[in-house]
Amino acid sequence: MHRPGTLAFFYAAASALCASAFTAAGGAIAAESYPGKPIRLIVPYPAGGPTDLMARAINERLGERLGQPIVVDNRGGGATIIGAELAARAPADGYTLLLGTTTLLVVNPVLNKNLPYRVDRDYAPVSMLGDQAYLLAAPVGQAFKTVGELVAYAKSYPGKLSYGSAGIGSAAHFAGEMLKHAARIDVVHIPYKGTAPAIADLVGGHIHLMFGGVSAMQSLVGAGKLHALAVSTAKRSSALPNIPTIAESGIPDFEISSWNAILVPRSTPERAIDRLNAEIRRVMDNPDVRQRLRQQGIDISVGSPAELSQYIEAERLRFSRLIAAIGPQNQ
Repeated sequence: MHRPGTLAFFYAAASALCASAFTAAGGAIAAESYPGKPIRLIVPYPAGGPTDLMARAINERLGERLGQPIVVDNRGGGATIIGAELAARAPADGYTLLLGTTTLLVVNPVLNKNLPYRVDRDYAPVSMLGDQAYLLAAPVGQAFKTVGELVAYAKSYPGKLSYGSAGIGSAAHFAGEMLKHAARIDVVHIPYKGTAPAIADLVGGHIHLMFGGVSAMQSLVGAGKLHALAVSTAKRSSALPNIPTIAESGIPDFEISSWNAILVPRSTPERAIDRLNAEIRRVMDNPDVRQRLRQQGIDISVGSPAELSQYIEAERLRFSRLIAAIGPQNQ
């Protein structure tokens, strides 16, 4: 004969076991069904720039692979800081992605120790996407057509020329300071809230020079609205093979590029990161996507989260050394 207390204990234990099994099953179902709603992709620049072009080259295909739309959310300003902070504060549930850049992940953290975000604390890496050269360009009609002529002109008229960038602390800003330091020239920096507005002023002749992504500037070069002086990478760009590198133009060892990667808020579930990484690899292997990006001068480069983490750290160390060489007066 069962005692009332024993029977009550039996039913309680059975209920708890069923609830545990139900919860486990629900978790398994949730894992299998990710994602179950639209995903936001934060782009830390205004629409129209090279980073935005990368986002729009992949968002539709990635959405198709995941079975949910990828909504591009442009949050320009602050040399990527506004978008970076927004992503760092977003829920870590797999439904917020960040399109990271050289500026956001490397240059800003090296230059500014008081950022409202920290790369190693606030983000989890997903995958590298691609890498492209910066194009050093000027409005058509300038007195210089080559890097050598630019340097000679700037030395004859110190402080007269100006160059634009996507903002203070951006990688394009840093490229300009690298050029000033290496060539020993005095050129005034004019910061903007993104690449697109800076290019608009470059075409209009309001600034004299600019480092911008090949993807954003090559059509303007082809249309005769900008003159291409050189590219910033060690090798020539496949999109502009006739344009020399800055190193070829008389400034040895000059090398800087613009690269993009996908990250998520730290503590995002591993299952979400793994799914995103797998689908990004498939998207970047799509022939149409590869052709579209290569036409824009972007070299595709995907990999594991661990490989992206190692690359970010290697670039951080390299930029730290470069900034130390340039000196605090030029930062």
